[in-house]
Amino acid sequence: MILKQFYLNCLAHASYLVGDSGTKTAAVVDPQRDVDQYLTFAAEHGLRIAHVFLTHFHADFIAGHLELRDRTGATIYLGAAAKAEYRFRPLRDGDVVEFGRVRLTALETPGHTAESISILVYDLDQSATDPHAVLTGDTLFVGDVGRPDLRVALGWSAGDLGALLYESLQTKLLALPDASLVYPAHGAGSLCGKALSKETVSTIGEQRRSNYALQPMSKATFIDLVTADQPDAPPYFTYDAVLNSQERQTLDETLAREVNPLTLDHVLALQSVGAQILDTRDPADFAAAHLTGSVNIGLGGQYATWAGTVLSREQPIVIIADPGREHEAATRLGRIGFDHVAGYLKDGLHSLAARPELTISTERLSAQVAAERVAAESRDTSPLTVDVRAPREREQKRIAGSVSLPLNHLGERLSELPINRPLLVYCAGGYRSSIATSLLQRQGFTHVSEIAGGLAALEAAKLPVETGPGA
Repeated sequence: MILKQFYLNCLAHASYLVGDSGTKTAAVVDPQRDVDQYLTFAAEHGLRIAHVFLTHFHADFIAGHLELRDRTGATIYLGAAAKAEYRFRPLRDGDVVEFGRVRLTALETPGHTAESISILVYDLDQSATDPHAVLTGDTLFVGDVGRPDLRVALGWSAGDLGALLYESLQTKLLALPDASLVYPAHGAGSLCGKALSKETVSTIGEQRRSNYALQPMSKATFIDLVTADQPDAPPYFTYDAVLNSQERQTLDETLAREVNPLTLDHVLALQSVGAQILDTRDPADFAAAHLTGSVNIGLGGQYATWAGTVLSREQPIVIIADPGREHEAATRLGRIGFDHVAGYLKDGLHSLAARPELTISTERLSAQVAAERVAAESRDTSPLTVDVRAPREREQKRIAGSVSLPLNHLGERLSELPINRPLLVYCAGGYRSSIATSLLQRQGFTHVSEIAGGLAALEAAKLPVETGPGA
């Protein structure tokens, strides 16, 4: 048996290929939308991908089941409770897909979603009774369990799904042998839970001992526990969950339409009628000079998640990238179903060299200069310091006197900021503050600066940071 985990850091997403070296057959579970890596791995091992499983309709990314179906002819498998536009084989408890010395057995484990399944992986050369591993999707993570509140917009209450999740965990997953490996669909950084570990594999026994949500408790206590303090879900989550159930264009078809160069005049014309200009360069490069009205979401961070959070699905996107990275920028948007890219600015920012009147810069302050400005006595010179991190981060440490305006709520709370007072924006390390300052500049705030390196830079310079519980 061959069992390979693929991990996509920017989406904290794990997918799997399970193969049998005898029959040269393989299955892929929860693939990302760009599927070349599975095809390459299969070719290197002489495998044919014949099966593709979705443990559920993922909300945080578009899965590559249709791409693999079209490229390989693979059969698609979903939980029996799923409804989809494309042809699939429904899986109920105990249903088996077997090839050579590999057996995959379905467990219906609703709770994160109604159609969620887990997949028991048997290496028949080792045991036909004890599963080698269980691919748990978003039902069980390392250190956490799937949140039950992401289907409220689709008619499911968090309480009802939480009750189903409790039963799935207690009667099905915890009934497995302690030695069975646990392979989830996400790790730390995913918004599909609140306490995911950085580890991407564990065992049932270890989770039974250490996972807070698997400790003995009543169903009511469990529901209260797993529905409390969940992070805000980005607005594209429901859209992606629905899109994963639909027939749609493949990523290759989408990119063939999107990855095309646009002249500067064409970009300006699109911008004038509402197109969103997405600058994907490093925040320091963006700060030095950028097209007026553009939004910076750098490829070096959680690019797709933040693009899906702050950009609209209703208006086309024009990409500005370092030359050679345009395809990557569009592909990573495609991973969350943002298929409305109109093209990219030919030659990137170099095309603006002869038009300096079209560019502006953002002031990035060193930690020392930022601290001096914050300490200024005059309100006319002292900026309002704006913390765009999540509330949970702010509870631990912050700049004294700063106001909290989390980045994912910035657009709806702009009226809380004074238009004429200088604003100094900060986050943990400088990535989110660059997104925030670009959004503020686009909305007409002209006196905006940010702390280069964020709170980490202040701490490294041993400058004052307020710690402990606080506003």
